[in-house]
Amino acid sequence: MECPDTARATWRKSTRSNGSGNCVEVAELAGGIGVRDSKNLTGGLLIFAAPEWSTFIGGIKHGSFND
Repeated sequence: MECPDTARATWRKSTRSNGSGNCVEVAELAGGIGVRDSKNLTGGLLIFAAPEWSTFIGGIKHGSFND
């Protein structure tokens, strides 16, 4: 997959983020959903297809990743 243009993306952090800066940011991109480290804005970028992201968020909401 080609890396989409992120210059105009609106990046969001979780409202549950704390002040230590250990967070990720997400943005809707042309190729799907982008995820990046909030401490390293020019570093690596993960891109998930919309159905993958939806499944992941659904799993979080239903407690699939709780220990």
